[in-house]
Amino acid sequence: MTKPATSVAVWLFTCAAALFLITLVGAVTRITESGLSIVEWKPVTGALPPSSEKDWSHEFSLYQTSPQYKKVNVGMSLDDFKKIYFWEWLHRLFGRLIGVMYALPLVWFWMGGDIPVEARKPLLGILALGFLQGLMGWLMVSSGLVDQPAVSHYRLAAHLMLAVVIFCSLLRMGLRFSVTPDPAAEKLSPLRGAILAAVVVTAVTMVWGAFVAGLRAGVIYNNDFPMMGAHVWPGEIFALLPVWSNFFENHAAVQFIHRVLAVLTLGQMLYVLVKSSFLHGPARAGRLLMFLWIMVCIQAGLGVITLLSHVNIVGATLHQAGALALLALLMALLHDIPRKGAAA
Repeated sequence: MTKPATSVAVWLFTCAAALFLITLVGAVTRITESGLSIVEWKPVTGALPPSSEKDWSHEFSLYQTSPQYKKVNVGMSLDDFKKIYFWEWLHRLFGRLIGVMYALPLVWFWMGGDIPVEARKPLLGILALGFLQGLMGWLMVSSGLVDQPAVSHYRLAAHLMLAVVIFCSLLRMGLRFSVTPDPAAEKLSPLRGAILAAVVVTAVTMVWGAFVAGLRAGVIYNNDFPMMGAHVWPGEIFALLPVWSNFFENHAAVQFIHRVLAVLTLGQMLYVLVKSSFLHGPARAGRLLMFLWIMVCIQAGLGVITLLSHVNIVGATLHQAGALALLALLMALLHDIPRKGAAA
């Protein structure tokens, strides 16, 4: 491995780690209902927080025109406003810093000839996705500034999943620059389809997790897991018309679907693990598979804890972190395990 390739890998992994952390800040911002505290989008000047009481009063007066203040936080003090403002400002600042952390080294490595031709389009694609993510973040926030004191759960899901796509892309590119797959891992090539299926079901589970978060559907049916009232499914599962809308907008149904998808994810991970036990791959892949199973069990436990704790901020944030950790392990496995015949 050359020194430039190692440096590029460190840069990409650092960006991935930063993105991992910003998703946790985003989770805290969402759970504390801080995301609507800043009602303007100033990509450049908005990086600096208010520096005087006059500036704070101006920001607070803008917030007082928002639906969240009028319908939820009417009478809120300036000190309480500063607390929710902090999380949204931190989330936006972190996003700007990640953009700089990615763009400037990209130019440096590119000009230094350290980016091979085949990696240039993917890396530029990640940069474009980063700009799109900033826009998507504002579109999400703006949806909660019109008449309802909550962001669109569809836009929330889009914002989260775009972050997931960027995170996974950074990891895959970092692995390409740093880890040479073991040729012996071709024995595990029959696993690739199952691992890809695990990526899909994990991602879909995260989408419905975002729906749960956006609709605050996690604050119902908290006391009798795995039941939902008298049944395994909620009695009001088809309460909305048209029927299909229940799967996306009915609070109880959305939580139920998230539970079902979580079970399917657990089952798919178990299938990958059992199937791998018959293939006898190299030690590194074996360790990744072991960590994958440990992580999926932890993630299932965190999901139950989050529910039973009525969406405790620590449990819910760790639950989101666990989903990203699962995807990171799956990306590492896909990198290590070649398509059948590809290693020849």
